Amino acid sequence: MLLRLAIRSLISRRITVGLTVLAIALSTALFLGVEKVRTGARASFADTISDTDLIIGARTGGVQLLLYSVFRIGNATNNITWESYEDVISQPGVAWAVPISLGDSHRGFRVMGTTAAYFDRYKYRGGQDLTLAEGNRFDDLFDTVIGADVARQLGYRIGDPIVVAHGLASFTEHDDKPFRVAGILAKTGTPVDRTVIVSLKAIEAIHVDWQEGAQSANPVSADAVRGMDLAPSAITAAMIGVESPLQVFRLQRAINEYREEPLMAVIPGVALQELWEIVGVAETALFGVSAMVVATALIGMAAMIFSGLNERRREMAIFRAVGARPGTILGLLVLEAALMAAAGAALGVALLYTGLWIARPYVDAAFGLYLPISALTPREWAGIAAVVAGGTLVGFFPAIRAYRISLADGMTIRT
Repeated sequence: MLLRLAIRSLISRRITVGLTVLAIALSTALFLGVEKVRTGARASFADTISDTDLIIGARTGGVQLLLYSVFRIGNATNNITWESYEDVISQPGVAWAVPISLGDSHRGFRVMGTTAAYFDRYKYRGGQDLTLAEGNRFDDLFDTVIGADVARQLGYRIGDPIVVAHGLASFTEHDDKPFRVAGILAKTGTPVDRTVIVSLKAIEAIHVDWQEGAQSANPVSADAVRGMDLAPSAITAAMIGVESPLQVFRLQRAINEYREEPLMAVIPGVALQELWEIVGVAETALFGVSAMVVATALIGMAAMIFSGLNERRREMAIFRAVGARPGTILGLLVLEAALMAAAGAALGVALLYTGLWIARPYVDAAFGLYLPISALTPREWAGIAAVVAGGTLVGFFPAIRAYRISLADGMTIRT
């Protein structure tokens, strides 16, 4: 009977109740959406590079090595000689290796020299491959493959020329050896989108006539450099895959103890976790903002119930006249608050999944943020339970006020 009365009471005030439920639903959808974005961002961040067992570079901090080799942020403290690289990859257990050479740039984007194996070995988002949206991989010495953001921001198309600048913040360019856009990669949501990829030999080719940061007085033409030995003398870092996961730590220790030159090997997943602990403070702020939005909606619901008490005084008096106890009226208002909170939470979940279904392709294409349509996590269920419990709690205080009013009205009726 009490539930039926509560439902009919809510229906009789459907406009006000509907607006309150909508406010709770929107705040719940925002709360859960922020949680989905948080977990999606963390998963996307952790999947920036996958299926790579080790990253090696000159001895430095693990996070710094990850930053410049994967995220193209900062500079390496030193390079690795080609001899050391070949020595490392010849050790037992190494299944494959991809060298990386950094140092130059193009209009604010990093230029990376590597081999064709990079397109096969670099994985992201749980093993996803790099794919070409247009064109092909580099076949010619001066071919380049550019990331999706490079193509979009600079307006490049297949066949357009690219001139690489020497260094990161230099006005000196390798304009005597221009590159040609051979391929444009599909959007990945990783630093690859902002990278200009060339071959290792091309990196050597544009630097054969450079010494101490300046071009020599006798430059070598692009045609002449094709006939030269362009074997690299040094690289910046390398990605390594092992034959068995059991060999990762043994190989890592061997590289860290390498005696020919100071080297360092990091496990990408471990370094990514360390980096997330540094940059992941924003997720706490997002969680706090969404929680405040939910609290604001619940307070608005309490204000709506408080403001309607005087209008419902006649209704409560009738309940008292027909024999309803003050506790019954208190329970009625608490039940109404719980029903509004539960309806708002359920509608919020529906809005969340509808929004995910509509926005997921656009968010992935524009920002590279993958938001899977998955079941609610225990933390999200806890958030929904908190919304319902909070709505019930904030409805308890107006119910106490109604209880006191019904006591007073009951005494008047008996008098």
